[in-house]
Amino acid sequence: MPAAVGEAAAKTAVKRKRHENGDIIKKRTKSDANAHDKDGNLKARIEKLETEVQESKKHYNNIATLVELARKHGTDAKAALLASEALCRIFIRLLAAGNLVKRKDVSEKEATVTSWLRDRLADCRGALLSMFQSKKLASSALMLAMALLKAEAQHLSDREEAVFPRYFFSDIVASLLESPIGQLREQFSEKFVDEYHDIRFYTFEAIRTYLTEREDAVDEDIQITVFDMLISIENVPESSEDLTDFYIEPPQKKKHPLRSLSQHKKQAQQAWLALMHLGLSKEQRKKVLDVMAASIAPWFTQPELLMDFLTDCYNSGGSISLLALSGVFYLIQERNLDYPEFYTKLYSLLDADILHSKYRSRFFRLLDTFLGSSHLPAVLVASFIKRLARLALNAPPSAIVVIVPWFYNLFKRHPLTTFMMHRVPRTKEERDLLESEGLEDPFLPDERDPMETRAIDSCLWEIVQLQSHYHPNVATIAKIISEQFTKQAYSLEDFLDHSYGSLIEAEMTKEVKKPPVVEYMIPKRIFTKAGPVPEENDSLLVNLWDFGSS
Repeated sequence: MPAAVGEAAAKTAVKRKRHENGDIIKKRTKSDANAHDKDGNLKARIEKLETEVQESKKHYNNIATLVELARKHGTDAKAALLASEALCRIFIRLLAAGNLVKRKDVSEKEATVTSWLRDRLADCRGALLSMFQSKKLASSALMLAMALLKAEAQHLSDREEAVFPRYFFSDIVASLLESPIGQLREQFSEKFVDEYHDIRFYTFEAIRTYLTEREDAVDEDIQITVFDMLISIENVPESSEDLTDFYIEPPQKKKHPLRSLSQHKKQAQQAWLALMHLGLSKEQRKKVLDVMAASIAPWFTQPELLMDFLTDCYNSGGSISLLALSGVFYLIQERNLDYPEFYTKLYSLLDADILHSKYRSRFFRLLDTFLGSSHLPAVLVASFIKRLARLALNAPPSAIVVIVPWFYNLFKRHPLTTFMMHRVPRTKEERDLLESEGLEDPFLPDERDPMETRAIDSCLWEIVQLQSHYHPNVATIAKIISEQFTKQAYSLEDFLDHSYGSLIEAEMTKEVKKPPVVEYMIPKRIFTKAGPVPEENDSLLVNLWDFGSS
């Protein structure tokens, strides 16, 4: 009997559970259905408002209703997006029909309607631009704004050819710069700036206008945003014939600024100068200098305008000077910049930090270029060789493996400097002096002028010391200076990117032809104190390991 009661109770519980679960499912389904119905009703309502505007002018007030819905993107994002899409379709149709063109031969009533529609168009623009602050709506709002921009260019005026709406586009760029959404600017650059030459042209113009009009109100975040946006604009056209891709119908005049490469560069130049005029922080200067020669200077029609900025950075010292090197050299090479102290300043950059800098590879590439001319005085080249040889004594192995092949190339390029490799006493007096007192290195390490260091009278005893370096790769490569110069030249690119990690990896993966000699007896202790046995003493390693804790 109890068992029967238990079975009955279990069946009742199962039924109740199924019933409860069914109610829950039913309630969720009802909730989802309500949400779906709500979305469906909202969409149907907006479609109805749009259709009525399309059917008759008497329903133009529906536009104001849609604008109000679009402005409520903070509280109802879905309704705002649907309303914005409807508004864009409405205005594109009205623009194509010529209903927003101001004409003189129309009645006062029609002129009033046209003026009212243009005001609502401005409201629609404002609603779209305000959506640039919303992560959910920003991407869609940008595409709608650009579609509306294209329709305005083609149909807002009564001219035969399209007129680019600069005022609206300037507002778009300003809203992009002030938007907290970085992906939105990337989308704009990828889909519009990189694709269309007219969009790029007016983007430069809009950025310059934004910075000059708000000069005192541009904060550091905006400066960084502007820099990131400008630096993303690459691929400088080679000639005016390459300017063929336009978002808006191109102008018919052949002499129009949009068809002139020099005018495109002028707009880019003014945008960059406006940014630099604001006064850049140290980190921002580093970012600008890092891409100066590759991405900024090619956009300038007058690169000499960068002269003051680059020379100030070059004279400031430290990593800023290293980064400014390529820009200064670009001006010297391309624009014949007169910089009489160039090599003196370059020589001063060779300090203890240069071989530990993260810009070391870049510096050696540039240094190889600067000292590449065979017309340079041997005295000057010898100073650079000797200075780097002295610094190599305390340099990391990854830097030394670059320095020695670079020396080799310089010796091949400047034969007069080869006397530094093997300088022996030639007279009996010199030999006697060497045996009795030794010789003093004539090199003057504190001399700032590389023409006065007397390095050419010295020798590279530092490289001989490096031939006994603890790292086998360094010791091996240092020996090339003492051997016959049978190789034409070394490729520096094979050595520039070495690091501690790459050197260790190369050593670990190297095939061992002859096993090294190692200790075969296993010691009883290494880092622990010796036992109580009287004759057993602590090793030197144990004594050194004691940091004075006792």
